[in-house]
Amino acid sequence: MARIKAFKGIRPRADVARDVAALPYDVYNREEATKIVEDNPISFLSIDRAETGFGPDVDTYDDVVYQRAHDRLWEMFDKGVFFRDDKDCLYLYELEMKGHIQTGIVACASVDDYLNDVIKKHENTRADKEADRIRHVTACGAQTGPIFLAYKEDHGLTGIIEDIKMKNDPAYDFRSDDGVRHTVYVIDDGDTIDRIISLFGRIDNLYIADGHHRAASAVKAALKKREESGNKPGEYDYFLSVLFADTQLSIMDYNRIVKDLGGHTEQSFLDEVKKIADITEEADHILRPTERGQCVMYLGGCWYRLVFKKEYLADDPVKGMDVSILQDNILGPILGIDDPKTNERIEFVGGIRGLDFLRDRCDYFSKGVAFAMYPVSMKELFDVADAGMLMPPKSTWFEPKLRSGLFIHEI
Repeated sequence: MARIKAFKGIRPRADVARDVAALPYDVYNREEATKIVEDNPISFLSIDRAETGFGPDVDTYDDVVYQRAHDRLWEMFDKGVFFRDDKDCLYLYELEMKGHIQTGIVACASVDDYLNDVIKKHENTRADKEADRIRHVTACGAQTGPIFLAYKEDHGLTGIIEDIKMKNDPAYDFRSDDGVRHTVYVIDDGDTIDRIISLFGRIDNLYIADGHHRAASAVKAALKKREESGNKPGEYDYFLSVLFADTQLSIMDYNRIVKDLGGHTEQSFLDEVKKIADITEEADHILRPTERGQCVMYLGGCWYRLVFKKEYLADDPVKGMDVSILQDNILGPILGIDDPKTNERIEFVGGIRGLDFLRDRCDYFSKGVAFAMYPVSMKELFDVADAGMLMPPKSTWFEPKLRSGLFIHEI
């Protein structure tokens, strides 16, 4: 059963919350993050991406960068940009984007639940990315980026969430530059906190929707702390999370661009693709996939709807995914993209950018091919995780993105 706990959140004053809140650290490259911090010095990127405080001659992973992350966090705390709640709390975090509203519970999830597979994963992690966040958490003495967790809806929790929103004023309510509205409620009533914790105690599993590297890093940092303390219990036994019911969430498409045709002409490539999929529509305007078992291809100024042939479909939770069928039968054998995690010829594009981005990228920056995917469902994500399997790289794109800096968990 899932275990969560309340915590004394470190968070920004209401009047600066909008300026502090930042997209996750890995959304930006170094140049983009530096420009944001130059324009807004209290952006949380000044902590999450502390290399922004140095010139390009200082390596992103230099020791001085992690020391600066620590110094910057606690300097902003000392100056009153951040404060610490004086009692253990839970929080509600509501995000609204283009009419879609999702509300999660901000809490700390259990490291042991992660280790015992109560918290299920669907992606591999990379050692270098883990190492970076482990050093960041350790240097700051705090978890600064929430892990995005999902659970199968519990109507008792849903009722409590709606009741809190109806009866309380928000601590924060602002709209970020990308148009997303962020609303936060503080839950400091002990009885309500106990009810929420108890209801999570009857939920079998939590699922990492986004933040696999942050979760793995928090766990490994906790194991190190346990070793150093002789297994003394501490705040590090839990990691900062926002937990959403599956019915609240929407997964967007995660699309692919291959920068060349791997030696094929457009016609020879099209002939190979026709062996894998039926082309049911061809158009000079944007097409979108309408269901599982198909994708849309942009090639040579034309859009094609591809419906995968029956012999390439599978019941296996992973091999049956559209992204797997595409990788295993087109990207790999025809285009030579054997390892999409490392091959520099492939680019992954979140659906938030729109399909016109795929077209323009192919037309002006490469002469390759683009594939627009049908979004993965929450059921597919749960099925893969429940089977103890892993999705192909870049399968899911969640929007809206959680902001960092609104909640910090000191360990």
